[in-house]
Formats: sequence, structure tokens, C-alpha cells
Amino acid sequence: MKLGVWIVDGAPRVAVVEGGLPVRLLPLAAGDVADVIANPELLKAAKQPVLQTGPMLAPLRRPRRNIFCVGKNYREHAREFEGSGFDASSAAQVIPDAPVIFTKVPESVVGPGARISFDPLVSTAIDYEGELAVIIGVAGRTISRRNALDHVWGYTIINDVTARDFQLRLKQWHVGKSFDTFCPMGPFAVTADEFNLGNAGLRTWVNGELRQNANTRDLIFDVPTIIAVLSAGVTLYPGDIIATGTPAGVGIGFKPPRFLKNGDVVAIEIDGIGRLENAVEERPGTTVDPIVGQLLGNG
Repeated sequence: MKLGVWIVDGAPRVAVVEGGLPVRLLPLAAGDVADVIANPELLKAAKQPVLQTGPMLAPLRRPRRNIFCVGKNYREHAREFEGSGFDASSAAQVIPDAPVIFTKVPESVVGPGARISFDPLVSTAIDYEGELAVIIGVAGRTISRRNALDHVWGYTIINDVTARDFQLRLKQWHVGKSFDTFCPMGPFAVTADEFNLGNAGLRTWVNGELRQNANTRDLIFDVPTIIAVLSAGVTLYPGDIIATGTPAGVGIGFKPPRFLKNGDVVAIEIDGIGRLENAVEERPGTTVDPIVGQLLGNG
């Protein structure tokens, strides 16, 4: 089943999606896919026809915890990242021998059609990363690879937007990945039984130019491995989200880098899920503390 979230009569509502369109509304109690994960009975009450909708929202509008992310999980991307000069995390190892884990704050999430905004006084090195995201449905700790997929509710798309200068200079990834609006998500959430995890194409376009073109079979660490590693010491809960990594073709892979700029449109498509599209908007601020420029080498 495929679900989406729209504003209907002033409130967020989950709807069943068919042919890319909302066809049946769930009850008012379902304002987010997390509500459906917590109470699957809500799906049985999806009977109200959808007559008119407002803006579309992220399937999980405000995740209960930080979004888990895996870095350098496609070989060609790991190589392009190492050669870009922006990787300060592991200079001695191009292809990781264990998953590289970081997080994005939940407040960075925005929905389809929302703007990816940036302040040029803070950063102009804004990059895109199209990724398959896993949605956990059953809690667990020390989950085995063999049983890992039993804990998955479904999948969605994430754009792991990144301020590359912050990523480089701070020598960790959390801050540069967690700016406001830096986690577009959607357009839909698809249940695990309707998604071909082992063979799904992933493509990213910027202004209609194809930049990323890969397949989930190219992942270095597959979803069961990622879940097993994360859950070895961290309990995973229903509604947790895991972004599985981005393939080659990001902005820093070009010489010179091709960072996002005002007016650009990023579209990410994954077979079986849909197409997530967001425009980029420059929102100049008025002032930034001088220490920021000094730390980033701009002052």
C-alpha cells in the first residue's frame, strides 16, 4: 500500500494513494504515517473519498527522533567523495569496512514541493543527495540480519541536503546535514510488501539534468546489515527512519563542484515509491557572527 499526507480542511490527513493520487482518506486520528504504524486498524477505516486537498506534507512530518543516515554506502560515491577534498571523516579509508552512521535532526524535514532554503552568508556549498529511506515498524534491539526486514514497515525517499563547507571544516556531518529544510521527504510512504528492495532504481535530476542513476542492489551495506549494526546497541522504535546512503553524481563529484543555487529544482525518483521534487531558495540573512566565517575559512 502507498500512503501520502495532505492538508484537508485545514488539518493533516493520511490518504491511500493509487495512480499517484489520493483516493481514500483515513480518519482524523491519522495525521501522519507514524499514526498508522502505531495503529494499523486506521487503515481499515480508509473509506472517505478525497474530494479536494491542500499542500502535500512529508509522510512523517516530525519524526520522533533524529533520522539515522548512512554515509559512503555506494562505492562510486565513496570514491568521488574522497576525491572531492570535502571528506574530513576518514582520509585513510575510501571504501568503508563498516557502516558510517550520522544523524539529521527531525526539524530539518520538509515535504514535497517545499523550498530548500539557504542563507548565502552562512553557506553557499549546498549539495543534494538522493536516498532510499527505511521506515521501522517493529521495535527491536540486537536484531539479526536474518530477521531485520521483519522490523521494516516500509520505505520513502529522502534528499539528504548538505552544507559541504560545514561538513568539511567541522570534521563531522551532523550540523551541515541538519540545517532547516535540509531533509525533504516523500512524496509517499510505501509498505514493505509492495517495494522491491533488492532491485529499485534511484535517479536524481537538477533542473532536468540527470545527475544520479543507480540501483539499490549497488549498496555496500544492505538494509539488513544496517539494521543489525544500528540495533546492536540502540533500540529501534516504530517510526524511526534510516536513510541508506546516496550514489555517485552529487555536486562535489564535479570539477569544479556544482552546488545548488537559487531557483534550482531537485527531483529524486525511486522505482515503486514516486518522485520527490523541491526547489531551492536563497534567503539572505542580515548578519552572521564573525566566528562562523573564521571557522569556515571565509573570514
